[in-house]
Amino acid sequence: MIKAVIVDDEPKAIQSLTWELENFKDEIKVVKSFTSPELALDYLDESPTDCLFLDINMPSMDGFQFLDKLVHKDFAIIITTAYNEYALKALKNEAIDYLLKPIDSDDLKDTIKKVKKHMTSALSLSRVEEVLLNFNTKLKHQKLTLNTDGKLIFLDIDDVLYIESDGNYSTIHLNNHQKMVVTKKLKDINALLPESVFFRIHNSYIINLNKIKEFVKNDGYVVMTSNDKIPVARKRKSDFLNKF
Repeated sequence: MIKAVIVDDEPKAIQSLTWELENFKDEIKVVKSFTSPELALDYLDESPTDCLFLDINMPSMDGFQFLDKLVHKDFAIIITTAYNEYALKALKNEAIDYLLKPIDSDDLKDTIKKVKKHMTSALSLSRVEEVLLNFNTKLKHQKLTLNTDGKLIFLDIDDVLYIESDGNYSTIHLNNHQKMVVTKKLKDINALLPESVFFRIHNSYIINLNKIKEFVKNDGYVVMTSNDKIPVARKRKSDFLNKF
């Protein structure tokens, strides 16, 4: 069963699309609908779904701005609008289909087929990623593997200086002052790291213990080999010192 979410600022448009989807109730189910794009973003960040029916013309945030703010886009996106000039931009934003209002039942049937195809492809990719991730756990002391934005990133552990939290994103600080921003929370990255090498020294920072140059006790911070200063949280200070 396909789990669908609808985002449209017009309640009547949501009601109309929900009724149309009832014709395919054996294949698809509307699990949630929103007139507020902000609330929809919060929901999609935490709740798995298979497809999103997204209106373009919304007053507080248009559909393309909404897509830019999405942390994860691992579901099928279907643009719904009364205007036909957005088709090309919709495709550039990875939408799998484009439906003009009022939505035709035959068009909707074709869209559901595309969603199923997308789900099958995503499942195949997921299996490949699972194999790679399982393999890389054997090299956990050597590599950090991140699944983000539809791709797998492999980093040498020794290249990572520290990782900084930025809400739903994290910035990985590497040797030679390079940075990499990934769509993963700090706690999720922390779960992937070997405890013998990395330590969450602060709510907003994980450090590579091998990259510490100094610990300034009185001021409560460490200096990394890059000369960056990272604060040590008071409640973590004792556990940090026990690492040495």
